[in-house]
Amino acid sequence: MDLGKQVSEYPNLRRSVMLSFCIVILLLLSQASFGQENPSSKDEADVKPTLSVPFAFFNENFGFAVGYVHSVFGYPQKQSAVLGTAIAGTKGSGMGFIMGRDIQMPGIKRLFFDPIVSVGYFKDFDAFIDGNPSFTGQRSGTNESDEDNFVEGDGWDSFFRLKFKYLLPMGHGKDRIIHTYKTDKGLLKSGATGGTSWNPLDSGRTYLELRPFYRSQTIDGDNIEKDQRTNGTDFSIFWDNKDFSASPSKGNSLNLKVSRDFGWADSSDSWTNVQGEFDVYFPLKLSDAFRQEVLAFDFWTSYSTTWEEQSDGTVDNRPPAYTGATLGGLWRMRGYPTQRFSDKAAIYYAAELRLIPHWNPFNQWPRIQKRVGIQWIQFVPFVEVGRVASSWNMDELHSDMKWDAGIGIRVLAKGLVARIDTAVSEEGFGVQMMVSQPFQF
Repeated sequence: MDLGKQVSEYPNLRRSVMLSFCIVILLLLSQASFGQENPSSKDEADVKPTLSVPFAFFNENFGFAVGYVHSVFGYPQKQSAVLGTAIAGTKGSGMGFIMGRDIQMPGIKRLFFDPIVSVGYFKDFDAFIDGNPSFTGQRSGTNESDEDNFVEGDGWDSFFRLKFKYLLPMGHGKDRIIHTYKTDKGLLKSGATGGTSWNPLDSGRTYLELRPFYRSQTIDGDNIEKDQRTNGTDFSIFWDNKDFSASPSKGNSLNLKVSRDFGWADSSDSWTNVQGEFDVYFPLKLSDAFRQEVLAFDFWTSYSTTWEEQSDGTVDNRPPAYTGATLGGLWRMRGYPTQRFSDKAAIYYAAELRLIPHWNPFNQWPRIQKRVGIQWIQFVPFVEVGRVASSWNMDELHSDMKWDAGIGIRVLAKGLVARIDTAVSEEGFGVQMMVSQPFQF
């Protein structure tokens, strides 16, 4: 389940945005840097290796909620981290989450492991799947579907993803497996890991990735009782040619992925999906008020090769609505609810203007700053357009496209980015809160 919700649907979220954002910051404090690349600077405060704190917040999904987060930096190796958190709310929702990052596999120095396991029970959440009796002749999630064509219910949502990534001996990964950035107040000073050329043999770090996955989601509502399970493997190649992952000023990255559920064990159906994503960054100089100004573009597309629509309108061999050719929520089309659109194919474009001013209000509160380590604040106006369709057809995918526009506020704290993105669309106003920049997560 996502931390973001539609403000138009959940008015209580307006009052809890900043409090929830502080919780996200607490969560990100317990995580290490991405991609075996550790930022360091003599000018920045030492990072405590362990964080263990309780927290509280309020939102529509949980009501009043309490939680506890525990994490360890540099464990079991200097470049890795482990995190665990648990949350329970007065509305009956609760979840537990465990993750590890950049764990180097024994005996194979170039192989790393990123495990994620989550178990949660959620009350009164919306799912854009078929089953609403008011829309019997319309498939939920299509580009033309009604914004009220969803079902509401309670249910469990549990998953694990076990990513294995092998760093190829080429580009910036040829001679150095564990890389160290030199930074000044959160911006790259030296040690770039990409952006020097458009040749992956010379620039960037390239990974071969294999990620077994499993997810089980149940929904029990007045009009529907549904149990959906998927298990399979993602196969991908990722060329990370950005100069600095946390705040790239130049370079690009490319990810090509094939996902396959073989229909084994308790899987609800077999399916195959292919997707590609490309993002690129251009440095700007607009005003002396900013430390960094970057124009960022992202392109993403997805296609479900096994999708078969039957004469009665049902679909066989399709990915679940929460994966595949899906738009809406945390990562793409942030002005719409999570998984608002899903179909056989999708396309998406985004542009962001990322601005980091010299101003950092956390420096005025040394006790808080010592705890959270906010190195910069970033303001990000952005626009997005996208569309799902019944086939991968360029004319269809570029007609009647959905759009949104908004602004984000992001911070870099101890090596990772926490963000709040707000966006307006033709269906309302959305707020999304998450760790990491939105592209190539």
